[in-house]
Amino acid sequence: MKQIAKDRVTLSVISFSHMINDMYMNFLQVILPFLVISGIKIGKGTFLVSAFTLTSSIAQPVFGYIADKKNYKWLIVVGTLWMSILLCFVGIENNYLLLLVTVSIAGLGTAAFHPQASSIVRTLSSAKKGFFQAIFIACGNVGWSLTPLIIVPLIQANSLKVTVFFFIPGLIASILLWLVADKKKTEPKVIQQKIATPMNIRFSEWKELIKIMVVVICRSLVYFSLVAFLPLFLLQKNIPIITSSKLLFIMLFTGAVGGLIGGYISDKWSRKGVITISLILAGMFLWFFVNSGGIMIWIYLAIAGAALLASFSVTVVLAQEIFKGKAAFASGLMLGLGTGIGGLGVGIFGIMTEHVGINSVIKTLICIPIIAGLFSLTIKKQNTINPGGA
Repeated sequence: MKQIAKDRVTLSVISFSHMINDMYMNFLQVILPFLVISGIKIGKGTFLVSAFTLTSSIAQPVFGYIADKKNYKWLIVVGTLWMSILLCFVGIENNYLLLLVTVSIAGLGTAAFHPQASSIVRTLSSAKKGFFQAIFIACGNVGWSLTPLIIVPLIQANSLKVTVFFFIPGLIASILLWLVADKKKTEPKVIQQKIATPMNIRFSEWKELIKIMVVVICRSLVYFSLVAFLPLFLLQKNIPIITSSKLLFIMLFTGAVGGLIGGYISDKWSRKGVITISLILAGMFLWFFVNSGGIMIWIYLAIAGAALLASFSVTVVLAQEIFKGKAAFASGLMLGLGTGIGGLGVGIFGIMTEHVGINSVIKTLICIPIIAGLFSLTIKKQNTINPGGA
């Protein structure tokens, strides 16, 4: 019972810290309209998002390998503090090149946090891996949803310079992580088994993993792009930024709820089934959202957000099941490289908006989840989950 209580405290602190971490990860997307208003072109603004995403995505598998081999739990403490301090300079830095460098190296912070944190969560339960991972990831998605709700009103009231105070949540999370990070022992099988590298992973494992990564890339591309472009899209519909921030909150918050539901169902039913059905539904309801008005845009966007992120934790757990004994490395590939490559597409779509317009870009984006959902049918079924556990 004592160990169960410790596990619950660990899960609570790491999940809370994930929420804070992902508040910062959504920071650049949310302030994009303010950066555009301040004089930065959409293309340059979206490449700030892409630069942050690039460093965080490429570095995550590296940090995941380190986490599996050395189990440096201080990485989650330092990574959180590092990112929060660097990103608070975004609102006061006037030199674009220096701003680009700042956000790029800030991405190393989240790269250090996610694989190690996800791996620790995996050690907390043998029967509810999908659900526990869903709690961890859902808290991150809640953080994403809170960013527009908190940041937009603060910047509107105080200008971009208020970002200098945004290191405070990261400092609080870092202190809490420092208090619990050394209280969870290393998962025995991680020590006993050979550590994952590209050389000692079988071709069959890579084949299935690449399929999952394609799905994650498509989902991430849509997710990041919607966060970045929806406020601009809604502005053309005469919906003010403050209202669009509330719509974003609804989409991201229901995404967190959808992630919990998807993780729970995947433990009871089928991980592959959750991925396929949720992504197809996401595309359908995004189409309804784009072609509707009034109160229905709130309802359709809420359902689309829940469906889009229902497979978030599921893809991570599926990758961990393929790479047995290599949880942090698998997490780094899914949460980092797969998600990050998708995020890089935001910059490309940002350039497209300058040539074909925001409406055409949004309509292109809503087709991608359906394509990804159909593609997920090619993933080899890993297991049939019984009600008793994963």
